[in-house]
Parts: sequence; C-alpha cells; structure tokens
Amino acid sequence: SQSEQQILTSQLECVQNIKDGVLEEARCTESDRVTLFPHQDSGAETQTQASLKLLQVQTETLYSKGDSEDLYVTNILYEREVTKREVTGGEVAELVWKLCLAHSASYETADLFMTLVFELRHLSLEALRALWQRSSFKCRDNWQPLIDALPSCATEACVVLMKDLIASGEVEEDKVEYFFWSFAFISNPTSGMIESLAPLLKSPRASQSCFLGITALVHRFCSAHSSCDRVPAVQTVMRTLGKFLGGNCTVQDSEHLSKMQLVLKAIGNAGLAAASLAPALSSCASLKSHPMEIRLAAVQAFRRIPCSVRVCDFLPEVT
Repeated sequence: SQSEQQILTSQLECVQNIKDGVLEEARCTESDRVTLFPHQDSGAETQTQASLKLLQVQTETLYSKGDSEDLYVTNILYEREVTKREVTGGEVAELVWKLCLAHSASYETADLFMTLVFELRHLSLEALRALWQRSSFKCRDNWQPLIDALPSCATEACVVLMKDLIASGEVEEDKVEYFFWSFAFISNPTSGMIESLAPLLKSPRASQSCFLGITALVHRFCSAHSSCDRVPAVQTVMRTLGKFLGGNCTVQDSEHLSKMQLVLKAIGNAGLAAASLAPALSSCASLKSHPMEIRLAAVQAFRRIPCSVRVCDFLPEVT
C-alpha cells in the first residue's frame, strides 16, 4: 500500500584518517531525500558536508610541586569560607533588598540567597527579631526571601524565630508546613530548639507536620545524645504525647481516632525518647476492645524503641 512506501531516504558516509592512534581528519557527507509521490519519482533532496581536521597537538601540562601543595581530597559537600567579621542586622537587611531587586532566575539571585542563609547563622535571636521587623516585606510575586531562608539557617535562634512566627500567625499556612518539615533536616539540633517548639504540640490547630516534624527533631537529638530521656525539653514533649494517650488510647469518635493515630505515629517517630511510654503503648495494643487501627498503630510505635526495653514483655496478649 502507499502508506508503506518509504517517504524519507537518508544516507551518511564518513571517511576517517587515523595516524599513530590519533584521529587527524574526518569528512562526512549526509544525503536526505524526501519523496512525496513515490510513483512519480519527484521530491526534494539535501546534502550536508562536514569536515573535522586536527590542527595541533599540545603536550601535557605538568603541575609543579608548588601547585600540588594547594590540592587536597574532600567530599562533595558545598564549602563556604567562614565569615570572620561580625555580621550586622543592617547588612542582612540590605541583602534581602538586593534579593528583591535581582532577577529571580539569575546566578546573582542564587548567590545572594546562599549568602543570606549563611549570614543568618551569625545573628542572635534579638538581631533576628529586629531583622524580621525590618525585612518581612514581600517582593514581586509575593516572595519573602527571609521566610524561605529561615529553614535553611538551622540555628537555635532561627528555630525560635520560626516558632514565634508560627505561634503569632504571621506566616501563611503553606509556609508553616514548610517550617515544620524542615525541622527533620536539622543535623545538629539542640535542647533549646526542642524546648521552644514543645508548646506548639498543645495547640488545638497542631497539624500532622507539627507532630511529625518536632518528634523527628527529638529523634535526631537523641541519636546524638545518650540519656536524652533525662533532658527536660525531651521530657516535656513526651509528657505531652503521653497525655494524648490517656493511659490506654481510648477514643470516642472518628475525629478522635484520627488524632490518636497521629499521636501514636509521632511517638514512634521520636524513637529512643519514647521508651518511657512503652507500658502505655502495650496497653493500647493489648486491649481487644480498641479499633484495630489503634492497636496496629500502637505496635508500630515500638519501631524505634530500643530492645533493652524488652518489647516482648510488654506485648504478651497481642493477637
């Protein structure tokens, strides 16, 4: 049939000259012919010629001993020189203004934003609060550079400021969620961070990201500090979660059921710090009158609790 006729015919021919293992010259000719009506032998044809020729060979450049002394082996993490000078709030406020004026898709904007993040790490809580009062404005497209930079700052002062902004309702809901999820990526959390965030768990508006973000921070803290369950800030978080359990996870309605499942997931998220709640979790899992969702969530909450707690002794009747 006509549909099976070949409309495009292409041919490529190349000639290469190689001497002593080195390509000295390459010449290629490509022909393309388009036949619209195969039976009439009519159409259009193009021919493209390309030539590549070796002009010169440069000998290998050897590094002097002095050059090699400046080389060192490192990982691929981003490095930035430590700022030795004192960073002021006025300088950081000026950076925010520059970000607002810079083109959003430029290298300049990326560099300015990275500089903003690193300089925020040098400011005290008082300086950060003053900076917020001066630089909480929105740029074009409702962009707030300071809001986007705070989660990457990852200092105790930045976390406390984020908590203040959440509690006061000064940031939009999607940014609040962004704040909470960022807590899970703080590599060196402090007890001060946990202490400042703990009251947010008691808020009636506390979301899933609030419970999981804060308990992920607790888990990271406990992974780096032995006997973290003796730290007052950690104890405050776990007492708050324990009160939600009520001793045996009794629920009254579907809304309370969903909240209880979230609390149990948060307890499992906290890990080592949740060892003190093992008896309550055992009770939640053992009572056959509880909904299966609650019993299963209680069992899963043991996932990061250390074996020294003897989980098997706490769950003798779970079926």
